[in-house]
Amino acid sequence: MNILAFDTCLDACSVCVARSHEDGTIVELASAFEPMVIGHAERLIPMVGEAVEAAGLGFKAVDRIAVTVGPGTFTGTRIGVAAVRGLALATGAGVVGATSLAVMAEVAMGKLASRVKWGDLAVAVDARRSEVYVQLFGAGGLDVRSQPQVLTIEDAARLGGAGPILLVGSGAASVAATATEMGRQAVAELPDLLPDARALARMAPDLPVAEAPLAPLYLRAPDAKPQDGKTIARAEP
Repeated sequence: MNILAFDTCLDACSVCVARSHEDGTIVELASAFEPMVIGHAERLIPMVGEAVEAAGLGFKAVDRIAVTVGPGTFTGTRIGVAAVRGLALATGAGVVGATSLAVMAEVAMGKLASRVKWGDLAVAVDARRSEVYVQLFGAGGLDVRSQPQVLTIEDAARLGGAGPILLVGSGAASVAATATEMGRQAVAELPDLLPDARALARMAPDLPVAEAPLAPLYLRAPDAKPQDGKTIARAEP
């Protein structure tokens, strides 16, 4: 099975083309990872084309497309979900989705495998307003222990109970500090952690194929809202 995976949820754009074999092994054929705060819309499709070409495949040879559905920036998340819908229509490939936090957990597992056994693994991403996007895992992104949530630092520090917890991501240090103050064993690692399409490609064979078009996962309303009473009346014809 040929897999195309990509992510645009946070401060990077990444793409991976991989091949899954019947014995469960997954071989990476081509990949790219580019840090960026803006510019995902302009860069994603060219990166996808470059990766598919570098892998020596045509788009019609892609069997499964995997994408992160959020949480993340509103624009970035929307770009990825819109792209997967278009590519699925063009190729006929099956589509799978994963949270950005699950993909980050999978990346963390590869970097900190021995530490993950010390306790639960939580991915915590700074969501501003003294809140984090957070999700709890066991051994990697496929071992899901909680739903993705947006929580205060204090509530995130209590996630999963009172046992030891290893936190990763841009919000990990704040949550770990608060958890420690509460008397919980907590360690923060990988503050610069981001989703990576290579990890998503490894997860893709074990994710359920979507039966309906994927939707962006927004955990809270957008910051930008129209001002009440400031709309301009439509001119009469």
